[in-house]
Amino acid sequence: MIEIDLERLRSIGMTPTLLHHLQQEIANQTPASGTEDDDPRRLMRVTEVHRETLRLHDGQGEHTARALPCLTRALFEADTGLAVGDWVLAQCDMHAVCWVHARLPPLKHVARRDADGRRHPLVSNVDTALLVMGLDDDFNPRRLERYLALAHASDLLPVVVLTKADAAAQGAVAAALEAIRGRIPATIDLVIVDARSPDAAALLAPHLGAGKTLVLLGSSGAGKSTLTNTLTGRGVQDTGPVREHDSRGKHTTTARSLHRLPGGACVIDTPGLRTLRPDADEAAIGASFGDIERLAGGCRFRDCRHVDEPGCAVRAGVAPDRLRNFHKLLREVRRDTMGVLERRQQVAHWKARSRAGRERLKTKREGG
Repeated sequence: MIEIDLERLRSIGMTPTLLHHLQQEIANQTPASGTEDDDPRRLMRVTEVHRETLRLHDGQGEHTARALPCLTRALFEADTGLAVGDWVLAQCDMHAVCWVHARLPPLKHVARRDADGRRHPLVSNVDTALLVMGLDDDFNPRRLERYLALAHASDLLPVVVLTKADAAAQGAVAAALEAIRGRIPATIDLVIVDARSPDAAALLAPHLGAGKTLVLLGSSGAGKSTLTNTLTGRGVQDTGPVREHDSRGKHTTTARSLHRLPGGACVIDTPGLRTLRPDADEAAIGASFGDIERLAGGCRFRDCRHVDEPGCAVRAGVAPDRLRNFHKLLREVRRDTMGVLERRQQVAHWKARSRAGRERLKTKREGG
């Protein structure tokens, strides 16, 4: 028997559409052997994930829980894991210890890749990604392109949020808008805010509807936790200073956490990512660089790689650093999808090229 109270769960992001999806998944779940129905399993949402424990919310209050070892093992073998925003089935045992028995497959899931190509879950069941970037030395359009690729790969609605408008140097806002508008589609909302001002909530109101879940993504020190406090109307997140020489933060936020907003939406604050490799495919990268896709139709060769081919319309119409970022993201995506044998072959290929280069240099020196 599974307890589901839609009205109670609305405040933590439940919607009728999501409920229908979860009910279908719950029907496929079977109780773990040895469980009792005296304390039936309940539907809860993950609000924090720590090394050994979880924080869950049932719509009325939070609970500390642990995942069953068999569930942790099954998720690891599936190359995933529990993430903030997941909906789970939990049950308390005879010692009043809360255990997570099952994770219900999310409608949407956001993950990143590490240098070895392994996936690391970030958040689940999110509608909108607020891509936060400061109007100071944190401003980096190439990093923004990576976050856009991550949002497109996860089928999220991206919204670019430029913070620290109050401290921006004269002309910085206009320069930032000019730099960004050439890199993102006109259909993507771009909001400029002072993250500490109540006006920030009003500017983002179209994305804060009841039942919506948003995730804040950006580097450390961009103002994500400050914006979280403003949206919730409470000091739920610690904030700290940024370094003067590069405007980077000191990772005051160390774990992802879900918070309820007054209007019925939920927001997930996240620590800054030192490196970001989107868990994306080539189609998602292409969607993030729509201008390159459009211009490619004008290239002289249909298989143009936009590197050094003559008659390349892309090189003529796209800023060089944007094109370099596009190629870099494509290389990372292709490496992530390679098998072990393909990786070894690629390493062997580059080693051979490196040896050949050294031999040519040696020959040239000896000949001179």
